[in-house]
Amino acid sequence: MNLTQIPTDTWVVASWQDYLQAIEHPEFEKAKSYYYDRKFRIEMTPLGHDHAADNTSANNAVALFCIAKAIPAKGLNNCTFRKTGVREAQPDLAYYLNENADVVPWGTSLIDLDRFPAPDLVIEIANTSLSDDQGEKRLLYEDLQVKEYWIFDVKNVRVLAFAIENQGSRRITESLVLPNLSIALLQQALQRTRQENQSQVGAWLLSEFNRL
Repeated sequence: MNLTQIPTDTWVVASWQDYLQAIEHPEFEKAKSYYYDRKFRIEMTPLGHDHAADNTSANNAVALFCIAKAIPAKGLNNCTFRKTGVREAQPDLAYYLNENADVVPWGTSLIDLDRFPAPDLVIEIANTSLSDDQGEKRLLYEDLQVKEYWIFDVKNVRVLAFAIENQGSRRITESLVLPNLSIALLQQALQRTRQENQSQVGAWLLSEFNRL
């Protein structure tokens, strides 16, 4: 495989070994990578304001809810989850919750899914990658047996949420891993960020969470 001619932001048919060779190339040192169904995708790290801001807003929402409801949680940003030889993902955000909050010890680099469970919640921030986040990545997270998958749609200012079970997924209007958290409330918070700063939206969210 010619590593200097690998296209980014698209799926490339390749073996697991070719994938490992590709992601070790210095050109892709800061890229995100995925492997699924005998093909891989390399995404150059988003540098724009909109993706970065919505990433922070999504993380703030989950963290505030867990704090308000005393839910044990560990959030991970751009962490690698690997099922060796079969699947790999680097979601924008991932969370281990409740009894899984401390399951991965400090000193761990990439998370080996042959040793540790998949995260309870995964979030992708979709700016230019919406169709892929709804499609191939959704299938990938189904097979990784993540419990819940959210997409923050930057351009359309909306939140899509899916419960995953039995290697399939379905749209939900209320989180199952964060009980009583309405997806509509998350979407409203996302929409408010277009007119208010993150501290203002966070304060509003916290007041809403305390009413639940």
